[in-house]
Amino acid sequence: CHAIKPGVNAVGPSLFAVYGRKAATGPAYAYSAPMKASGLTWDDATLDTYLTAPMKHVPGTKMAFAGMADAAKRKEVIEFLKTLK
Repeated sequence: CHAIKPGVNAVGPSLFAVYGRKAATGPAYAYSAPMKASGLTWDDATLDTYLTAPMKHVPGTKMAFAGMADAAKRKEVIEFLKTLK
């Protein structure tokens, strides 16, 4: 659903340089109004909460992913996102 190359969006926005960025600020992607209004910044804590249950954390988000219950797997994803610079 997401690309990891800069400037390449798929169903979801590119995840390149997402870590540390304010939500809904990636270039050339039509973010949902709830995501734009969320005020989130993608850090460890926010990503962990969001990846647990995206639709509960930001109701109305376009992210149609049920979530990731396994804390260790979420941590791996977050550590991976940090490498995309």
